[in-house]
Amino acid sequence: MIKEEAKRLGFLSCGISRATFLEEEAPRLEKWLKGGMHGKMAYMENHFDKRLDPRLLVDDAKSVISLSLNYYTAQSQKDTNAPKISKYAYGEDYHHVIKDKLKRLLSFMKAEIGEIGGRAFVDSAPVLDKAWATRAGLGWIGKHSNLLNRQHGSFFFLCELVVDIQLEYDVAPTKDYCGTCTKCIDACPTEAIVGPKIVDGSKCISYLTIELKEETPSYFKHKLDNWMFGCDICQDVCPWNKFSKPHEEAAFTPHESLLDMTKQDWEELTEDTFKKVFKKSAVKRAKYEGLTRNIKFLS
Repeated sequence: MIKEEAKRLGFLSCGISRATFLEEEAPRLEKWLKGGMHGKMAYMENHFDKRLDPRLLVDDAKSVISLSLNYYTAQSQKDTNAPKISKYAYGEDYHHVIKDKLKRLLSFMKAEIGEIGGRAFVDSAPVLDKAWATRAGLGWIGKHSNLLNRQHGSFFFLCELVVDIQLEYDVAPTKDYCGTCTKCIDACPTEAIVGPKIVDGSKCISYLTIELKEETPSYFKHKLDNWMFGCDICQDVCPWNKFSKPHEEAAFTPHESLLDMTKQDWEELTEDTFKKVFKKSAVKRAKYEGLTRNIKFLS
């Protein structure tokens, strides 16, 4: 019933797992943090225990409902010389779009089942989305560290509902179907994928163009492959993404002028145009100053 309603709301897939401590992920997370792979994202060091146990986020949590939402589009920026923006940021900010759907799903569950305590999570709290999605059978972690699904590729968002009722749990996480392929590792221009399923966040183009608030280190000059916000390289080269199908979410439709902007338009970007084009976009996270900094760095 929950999965059928999730599908009706537009979610790509839905899986359910028992809320428990993520024993396997604990040493991996600790090693990643100790290696400084989170760069300047100091917040990643906070709430270590909560990241590994949803029962510390929701009182008496028993189930984690993992969901994915497709954002793939065949549309692209028309000027091939223009600074590039990641597909996920073409339309409205996914945080708001998904949060609304999760709230509707939780309301549906309360109406059908009765009183339920729970919280919706969309990048808004210390939750290891990919670990839970794997446990729920939504896919496997690819060598680029993104979740992969044989039917849908990887161009989708992940989110969760953590609830205090016991549900029927999905079993047997999906097996790894990457095989000997290393296309994502080979294609990364900053060599951020330092090993299968391990990304050094401090070298990742998405980190450098979004999370990093200070000047981009000169070491990365001419290595960003013309990306000004985010990066899709490791997903674009992944063979599994030949199965990606365009999303049907109206909110993710690109702003009417976004894809038409030329290289010159971006280089002459004003704050007014930025506010107009990215009024409801996740790009606002980089702010006007951050985006123009990135554009200048590319020149």
